Amino acid sequence: MPTSDTRHPSGAQAAGQAAAPGEAPNQFALLGQRRFAPFFWTQFAGAANDNLFKFALTVMVTYQLRLGWLPPALAGLAIGALFILPFLLFSATSGQLADRVDKTAMIRWVKNLEIAIMALAAWGFVASHVPALLACVFLMGLHSTLFGPVKYAYLPQVLGERELTGGNGMVEMGTYVAILLGSIAGGLLVALPRAGHAWVAAACVALALAGRMAAQFIPGAPATDPGLKINWNPVSETWRNLRLAHGQVAVFRSILGISWMWFFGAIFLSSFPAFAKEVLHGNEQVASLLLLVFSVGVGIGSLLCEKLSHRHVEIGLVPLGAIGMSVFAIDLYFASRALPSHAGYALASFLAQPAHWRVMADLALLSLFTGLYSVPMYALIQLRSAPTHRARIIAANNILNALFMIASAVLAGALLKSGFSIPQILLITGLANAVVAVYIFLLVPEYLLRFIAWVLSRLVYRYKITGDEHIPASGAAVLVANHVSFVDAVLLMAASPRPIRFIMDHRIFKAPVLGWVFKLAKCIPIASQKEDPATYQRAFDEAVQVLREGDLLGIFPEGGITRDGQLQPFKGGVMKILEQAQAGGLSVPVVPMALTNLWGSFFSRIEQGGAMARPFRRGIFNRVGLNVGQALPAAQATPGILQERVAALLAGRQGASNAPLA
Repeated sequence: MPTSDTRHPSGAQAAGQAAAPGEAPNQFALLGQRRFAPFFWTQFAGAANDNLFKFALTVMVTYQLRLGWLPPALAGLAIGALFILPFLLFSATSGQLADRVDKTAMIRWVKNLEIAIMALAAWGFVASHVPALLACVFLMGLHSTLFGPVKYAYLPQVLGERELTGGNGMVEMGTYVAILLGSIAGGLLVALPRAGHAWVAAACVALALAGRMAAQFIPGAPATDPGLKINWNPVSETWRNLRLAHGQVAVFRSILGISWMWFFGAIFLSSFPAFAKEVLHGNEQVASLLLLVFSVGVGIGSLLCEKLSHRHVEIGLVPLGAIGMSVFAIDLYFASRALPSHAGYALASFLAQPAHWRVMADLALLSLFTGLYSVPMYALIQLRSAPTHRARIIAANNILNALFMIASAVLAGALLKSGFSIPQILLITGLANAVVAVYIFLLVPEYLLRFIAWVLSRLVYRYKITGDEHIPASGAAVLVANHVSFVDAVLLMAASPRPIRFIMDHRIFKAPVLGWVFKLAKCIPIASQKEDPATYQRAFDEAVQVLREGDLLGIFPEGGITRDGQLQPFKGGVMKILEQAQAGGLSVPVVPMALTNLWGSFFSRIEQGGAMARPFRRGIFNRVGLNVGQALPAAQATPGILQERVAALLAGRQGASNAPLA
């Protein structure tokens, strides 16, 4: 077990800081640090145990026992629903406990509970006592209910904003690798002749003990609300938690998005044994292979999030993930329609059929995009929830997750009873995912905007950001930048971990596509005082309100897009905003920024024809950049000094831009 104990500020303190000594250079380096590694292995052992136990039980009742009251096609759904039920009943209480007590102490207590549950399960396997094992499914659901809020509240307490996506990616990857290994081990052990059930029993107890040993090395994580009075009424506290989450619109709707992901995933995971047996005509090894492919895919997608997001919480990946989930879920239906009919494929004969490789490719890609979808949503909830009630917000997430997963089990069971085949159910799920995703992204335009910004900065341009640690991850600030193209605002959105409200010329809102994007981003239209005094004053009033609400305000002080590629004189609008804010008792920092190499690109004004003419001459895939300088206090942020700072950043003089100016 790694023992290095690198000190790190809390998530609230660390957010937005530069990579300090001790901050992990990448997500894998976290495994060498005590603040993360013991927690990771505790979570890993618990997830492996959950799935070894559940999959062994599912295989046992699907392939080995004949139970009239639990048909094989419904066994996976019933076990999944029973496991999820405690999330619905006890998440509200567990969220309160995670906020009120030291998280490390709670993790260790939960791991003690796991040992007791697995001792009972060991007896159930040896005796082939299915009712006792189903009771243990419920109890392991209770164990996971208690562990869930403390798990996701622990990460932002010990990781900074630039580590949060990578840390969540590692946890998601580890979880699905554990699901994979646990499920494969459960399927293989339970199938061993004569001694299979005993081996499963021993493995469950051993993993519970291993998780408890790892938990002993987790450093303390103090309570964030030690004075919280526990409300033991699950009904009223559940309602209170949901209202608490609903108070933060982006967080609550992200919770809805995660809950849908669990609805989607639960249908696939619970269907694998029956899908392998009835559709693919395979044995237990084929069912384990499907879980292997699915788990590896989610793990790879989770790890890709840090690379694709440049170590920020990049929710622009969520629409990309949703698109992939639907595309490959639908193709899985078509791939499974014309499979060869055969009784009892073993693993080798299954892999020898070319048609089966398309099924596995669909599963792998579907699960990879599921990882891209889920990790940024979890990171956003952790980042934007107040530390004092973060665990209760996560408990609200677990409650809704449970409702959606139970609903998925009920719906899938009803469809099966109505005569729908498993491939048809997967098709319906893929189509429904497309509809739900569009609905969520219209409800929360930030996801769609970030996706547009991500596409522009990764696929249209080759975008390099320097000094992005100077963009505040919390609190109000004014961002000032040079104005080179029609997509400058979108590129700045791609660089910021938080939404930015821009002041923009009212005429740009009439542009066919960009105008719609800027309206969606709630940009503030402005006109000259002579042209429209009311719009002029309203823009300044809205800008100051943005700062009062603790958000980021973006301004292009040149007043318009450059027509010759040179930096134009800065106007005094930024001073007026800062003065109005100071008159209201608010002093905010001003962050200078410089967009580089955009002049001459597709969206700039370089020729008589204007922007977006002759795209191939201008080079759609230009290498462009953003240099961000250190923030200035409001008192020093005059137009002249800001222009000088931006000019220095344009010249690549980071040191000069950060030096004090007269």
